[in-house]
Amino acid sequence: MGVKLAIVGATGAVGQEMIKIFQERNFPIDELICLADPREAGTKIKYADTEVTVRAADAEAFKAADLAMFAVDTKVSKQLAPLAVQNNCVVIDNSYAFRLDDSVPLVVPEVNSEDIRWHKGIISNPNCSTIIMVVAINPIHQAARLKRVIVSTYQAVSGAGKAGLDELDAHVRAYVAGQEAKPEVFQHPIAFNLIPHIDTFVEDDYTREEMKMVWETQKIMHAPDLKLAITAVRVPVFRSHSESINLETEKSLSVGEVRELLQGAPGVVIEDDPAKNLYPMPLYSSGHDEVFVGRIRRDISTDNGIALWVAADQIRKGAATNAIQIAEMVVKENLY
Repeated sequence: MGVKLAIVGATGAVGQEMIKIFQERNFPIDELICLADPREAGTKIKYADTEVTVRAADAEAFKAADLAMFAVDTKVSKQLAPLAVQNNCVVIDNSYAFRLDDSVPLVVPEVNSEDIRWHKGIISNPNCSTIIMVVAINPIHQAARLKRVIVSTYQAVSGAGKAGLDELDAHVRAYVAGQEAKPEVFQHPIAFNLIPHIDTFVEDDYTREEMKMVWETQKIMHAPDLKLAITAVRVPVFRSHSESINLETEKSLSVGEVRELLQGAPGVVIEDDPAKNLYPMPLYSSGHDEVFVGRIRRDISTDNGIALWVAADQIRKGAATNAIQIAEMVVKENLY
């Protein structure tokens, strides 16, 4: 028996990616309900061999749905998700709205799928950079217990949506034409530049994006005392985030042991042969669901240190695919 599935934000980048991936994975949909801003009501969305008419997202729309995927901003999620739950519709939310709520599971299926089982109507999908990181580091944590994690992210402009993509394209064209690039989405021109500023600055001059990774990782990995320091950087790449990760573990692990752990880890692909110039890159991880890991080496600045380089498609695994993996488990275990 199939599911009556609603997608809130069906016309946006993540919503569109969800529709595409639901088809790829043959998710059992009896009825697809596409919801969006009232101004977009009436828009047609192609799904399989049919066209679905977009409806305004409101409480009434959830009465016909078993499961709702939210691909909207925090404000909309806070407004609509409780209405969906009141109408017996399970919500998988991609915004920040409920991630740190103790009553809401925050899930990366490769890491803490068991947390899905205690949901109370809402399951939260983590930040894209958090998802990518924990898939790569959790196998090491399980084997040797992480003490400290230092990360620098290299985040594609698609993390800022279609407007981010358009701005990079416009800024490249302006640069080539010798014209001034005027930033609107980002704080500075993004073409041929790096901007160490994603989201707003908060306490101790970290950004919210950086602190999201700290708080979310501790919750997902059930490691409230894990020490993390993050630097989040926007880079002139269209799609896929990369991360440089340095780990300090309680137990010593050799590089070979780390590689063996990761080779058997769900959702991980090893690309690690420097002699052949083989290592993860955003250009080649785009369009895939796995987290690619390479440059595995000893961190020579500490006794029990390991350094990694990872890349993954933040629209797929970092957003849409992770949410759909959660939905698959909800359906498989009849948790709705």
